[in-house]
Amino acid sequence: MYFLVYVDDIILTGNSPTAIHNLIINLNNRFPMKDLGTISHFLGIQVVPTSYGLHLNQSRFAQTILSRAGMTNCKPVSTPFQPKSSTTLTNSNAFSNPSLYRQLAGSLQYLTLTRPDLSFAVNKVCQHMQNPTIAHFDALKRLLRYLQGTIYTGLPLFRDKPLLRSFADSDWAGDDTDRKSTSGFCNYLGSSLISWTVKKQTAVARSSTEAEYRALAAAATEVVWIRGLLRELNHDQITPTPLYCDNTSAIALANNPVFHARTKHIEVYCHYIRSCIKDKTLGFHHISTKDQIADLLTKALPAPRFKDLSDKLVFSPEPTA
Repeated sequence: MYFLVYVDDIILTGNSPTAIHNLIINLNNRFPMKDLGTISHFLGIQVVPTSYGLHLNQSRFAQTILSRAGMTNCKPVSTPFQPKSSTTLTNSNAFSNPSLYRQLAGSLQYLTLTRPDLSFAVNKVCQHMQNPTIAHFDALKRLLRYLQGTIYTGLPLFRDKPLLRSFADSDWAGDDTDRKSTSGFCNYLGSSLISWTVKKQTAVARSSTEAEYRALAAAATEVVWIRGLLRELNHDQITPTPLYCDNTSAIALANNPVFHARTKHIEVYCHYIRSCIKDKTLGFHHISTKDQIADLLTKALPAPRFKDLSDKLVFSPEPTA
């Protein structure tokens, strides 16, 4: 049996209904508890049974955000964030209601628990919560318009073999203001997406290889933690976890035991990744850029490309009869 506990909300699951029933009776004798039956709602996340497993979504919370913004009847758009334009968002007047901006951006952060397709756009709007401008609020409104057309989109969980695999990518010098890169990675257990990250790198990368290597190191850290958790849950990963990257130079650097002068500044990352390769925790594999799922987490994309990649992360639940 496994427990997931958050304050006074508990999910209990296991492979013996009788044992679960007896445990609930014993717990009820010691604590005031209420058995709500099969899971359907947890911490604002709706759980919908499907033919393939479960579908997690936050449609009610999404509708609440749109209502708070006064955009329940807005016109949907195909992508949450516009691709780069020549106009910088900093050349704009201050937004008159920064509290509203912060409330909406904070709410959207929680929504990304089941919406990885929103993660990059939410990351961008949250970088300006201190002093939002009108242009920043326009970007946030575009995100909300995309949300309007994808209310019921969420995270599918499949019944299949729990084999871990990872995708990592970066957008080198993608931020126009400080030229820092954005790292993105996502981890699948079988066909189910279980974790993902969008994060601006803390230092300016001097090459695309360095930016990609930093993203690989971040993904490697997450993979090592997940492998440890799966070991505790009796699903030990016997083989090295494949980590897919579309930068051949970063893969070559990961497998090369010789340091060069031009890579000394990322030596710490090199040591960590190479130790993961040496102990067979990770195996690095090249993947074509067009098949790199993590590309969605690092930059704004045109509508066709965005649609192609987001369909590999999230989709709407099957219609019920």
